[in-house]
Amino acid sequence: MTDLPLRGVTRTAKLATLPLGLAGRTAWALGKRVGGKPAELVAQELQARTADQLFSVLGQLKGGAMKVGQALSIMEAALPEELVAPYRATLTKLQDAAPPMPAEKVHTILAEQLGPRWRSTKFTHFDDEPAAAASIGQVHKAIWRDGREVAVKVQYPGVAKALKSDLVQLSRVAKLAGSLVPGIDMGPITEELMERMSEELDYALEASHQKAFARAFRNDPHIVIPDVLAQSEKVLVTEWIEGRPLSDIIANGTTEERDDAAGRYLEFLLSGPERAKALHADPHPGNYRLTPDGRLAVFDFGAVNRLPDGLPPDLGEILSLALRGEAEEMTERLRAAGFIRSSITIDPDQLLSYLTPFLAPLLTAEFTFTREWLRGIGTRINDPRQPDWVVGTRLNLPPDYLLIHRVWLGGIGVLCQIGGTVPGRAMFEELVPGADFPPLDEDADGSEVEDLF
Repeated sequence: MTDLPLRGVTRTAKLATLPLGLAGRTAWALGKRVGGKPAELVAQELQARTADQLFSVLGQLKGGAMKVGQALSIMEAALPEELVAPYRATLTKLQDAAPPMPAEKVHTILAEQLGPRWRSTKFTHFDDEPAAAASIGQVHKAIWRDGREVAVKVQYPGVAKALKSDLVQLSRVAKLAGSLVPGIDMGPITEELMERMSEELDYALEASHQKAFARAFRNDPHIVIPDVLAQSEKVLVTEWIEGRPLSDIIANGTTEERDDAAGRYLEFLLSGPERAKALHADPHPGNYRLTPDGRLAVFDFGAVNRLPDGLPPDLGEILSLALRGEAEEMTERLRAAGFIRSSITIDPDQLLSYLTPFLAPLLTAEFTFTREWLRGIGTRINDPRQPDWVVGTRLNLPPDYLLIHRVWLGGIGVLCQIGGTVPGRAMFEELVPGADFPPLDEDADGSEVEDLF
């Protein structure tokens, strides 16, 4: 991998190769068809070539552009199968792999950060082949001077400028989105997102976050966080934890493995804010592994939402009101929390109807997260012909809830990729502050969830 493209015009030009490349490949496909090649085979080859370019371009750009690719990899569960199936493997690669830096570049950075004798004074072994390469930096396996296996994360040179360029483009897109959705105030949302993405470059802050999570989950039977051993401006050294990538469970896991992984994942998602007073805000599968003893290992604490008081109690209270069918009081609580702007009018019963499909994991004792369920919600709320679409355009996202919303949405996307069955209702009621759900109908068997669609 050469140095990152830094200038906005260069990075924009790189992204522009995606549609231009598609046009060229379409012409190539037409030529193949004229030559007599079967349409289905040509289509498969076209999709494969497009997927390869998607990985190449987003992977080379790193920074915010690759973050977008990773977000797509999380939310592929919500997209139609015929659209996403050809690209699933490529999107999955963006979760924990990307074109890496050459070893010489890594050595230069380590010498700058850890001293010219870094290899002999810090490590007894250093693997030049990266174990993972992602949006902000890549990870190498090594043996620390005391004999412990460690993960050495090295930040890409120039990634700060690249990210700044991507954030400018993000701001422009956000302004356009704000003009299309009158219920949302995009200004504070964009500021919050830009601030959090910039924080991912601060390895001192990341080390502080990771230490807090490691303390909070130390000796936990279900969750494990690697300890931090050393940190500099562009290098972070942490404990190495062996495990099976969550992406492999998603692709090849048994029913039992999927259930276990989904349960651990949801437990961490819901319990982190209360235990660590923070929310791990980068939920894509590349940041999780299942250890041989069955625990969920969590990595990459660059994106963290600090929550000194844990999750807002409004969340549990609003969920409880919705489950009781108390539409008017639920609407008022949403308005008070900033989800409905003062200038917006909304019918409480329509709002409850809009929100009810999202409550499906809470309507039965056990719930199986599936791609089909998530696609059903997407179809229902994103079709302009449906009443729910209008309701959705009237809702706001308060800045304090931006990362909570993004992480929960991304987490649900990952759960639907895992496809596991979990006691979701009990977990939400136990771990979400303010939750006081009504008694569960003993006859509930999940059919009412299907009726929502």
